[in-house]
Amino acid sequence: MLKKAVIASIVFVASIAAFGCGKSATSVTLAGSTAFQPFAERLAEQYMESHNGVNITVQGGGSAVGIQSANSGAAQIGMADMVQLPDEAKGLTPVIVARDGVAIVVNPKNPITNLTTEQVRDIFNGKITNWKQLGGNDAPITVVSREAGSGTRSSFEKIIGSIQLKKDALIQDSNGTIRETVSNDPNAVSYLSHGMINEKVKPLTLDGIQSSVENIVNGTYKLSRPIFLLVKGNIQGEIKNFIDYVLSPEGQKTIKDNGLLPAKS
Repeated sequence: MLKKAVIASIVFVASIAAFGCGKSATSVTLAGSTAFQPFAERLAEQYMESHNGVNITVQGGGSAVGIQSANSGAAQIGMADMVQLPDEAKGLTPVIVARDGVAIVVNPKNPITNLTTEQVRDIFNGKITNWKQLGGNDAPITVVSREAGSGTRSSFEKIIGSIQLKKDALIQDSNGTIRETVSNDPNAVSYLSHGMINEKVKPLTLDGIQSSVENIVNGTYKLSRPIFLLVKGNIQGEIKNFIDYVLSPEGQKTIKDNGLLPAKS
């Protein structure tokens, strides 16, 4: 559940954006998915360049924060990256603006290149604890996971199935910190938004299938999910204008050029 302090912080930031310069401005706040956050920030920058008098603030916090913020009014637009939206989102109007894969990632020094779905399940449940059990180095596996409420985590657990995360797993609060943790630990394994993969981590094939754009689009790579923008009530005014921009050819090109898949591939 979103804490009151987080909601207050988002409202405060939005207030500064709207009134800090002493000028009347239309303010729109987005909050939620850390996988989509950097893309939303770029889209907001582009939108504001051609829309004077509009201030768009983008906050992270995870998909649960996005849903709670949209419901409470702390944000006009919630961001969520989930295979299936929870009951808490039933009162919100969802718009799919992009699609994303979830890659299983290890440190580039790890010789392992492929895991099966069953092996991934056993690693995160704590049944497999050493890389040598998988044909790798004789080293303990460091399991790294997102926090409860993360859309990336809920998508990963729903698709892999029957995950009861091992108690000593390291918990990180964003895709960015997941990437840094794995890049600094040669024995770490985690999962990461396809749009956040770079040279710091090595994506593994899952059941022999690469987490490539082509395989995500054609459905052969099964760890994938839609990205939603969520609005309470009718989508209208500047909120509609911004979402329309995200779905426009220019907005969808920005999404594609920076590592995610367009809403309609």
